[in-house]
Amino acid sequence: MNAHPWRQRLYHLVLWVVALAFFMPVLWIFLAAFKSSGELVSPNPVFLFRPTMDNIIRVVQEPNFLDYLRMSFILSIGSVVIAIAVAFLAAYSFSRYRPTGTNFIMFLLLSTRMVPAPAVVLPIFLMYTALGWAKTFHGMILFYVMFSIPFSLWILKGFLDGVSLRYDETALVNGGSRLHTMFRVVLPQVKPGLVAAFIFNIIFVWNEFLFNYILGGQGTTMIPVLLATGVKQGGMTDWSFIAAISFIYMLPLILAIYVFQRYLLVGMTFGTVRGEV
Repeated sequence: MNAHPWRQRLYHLVLWVVALAFFMPVLWIFLAAFKSSGELVSPNPVFLFRPTMDNIIRVVQEPNFLDYLRMSFILSIGSVVIAIAVAFLAAYSFSRYRPTGTNFIMFLLLSTRMVPAPAVVLPIFLMYTALGWAKTFHGMILFYVMFSIPFSLWILKGFLDGVSLRYDETALVNGGSRLHTMFRVVLPQVKPGLVAAFIFNIIFVWNEFLFNYILGGQGTTMIPVLLATGVKQGGMTDWSFIAAISFIYMLPLILAIYVFQRYLLVGMTFGTVRGEV
């Protein structure tokens, strides 16, 4: 029996109110990026104003800003792509061959994401210094790959467990190699999982500050470090700078999440059940 129309409308209204409440900080940043300094720090909120591009232009002209932005894209996309490639191979092995202790191994891998970052920053810094990886590009890539693999592995294994073994058996019986089966038969079945793993991990790497600040050097600095170290101008917090750089930095991630949001919803369920062939 369908719910009463007024209940459905009330339910939708509550959803809109909750969504807008969570979106308000983002909206504030977007509006603040186009306000003058006086309007931004005014004690009375200014909702009607003439937009200005001065803040955006000032941020873009900031020394090394474009280099930091390019490094954010390179480190984020590069490390996550490598991590997903490694995680898919591992997930296929765990899903199809199920070695002894699979569940315990999966728990150990995921437990690395349960540890607070400040708790491991010192040992990782000492290890990187001893190996000569600190302030190097390959060191930062390796670090983000290491941190992205466990969660990618969990997501992809959930999807692979939902793909019937009959796909593998049919491909092998018809003369396909194991690599052909993995990449031409099974891989297309878990495309939503690949996208979900990519987006979830890109969010982590894109916004990561602590390890990039401690381990990164001049050539591997990302925008969050610039945002944290460049907020003071003349001894005061430069809110216009914060708003403008936050707007520029958030926009690519918001667009990516909007485009791939249906994959994120599927990814939250850790896989789907597919039919037999």
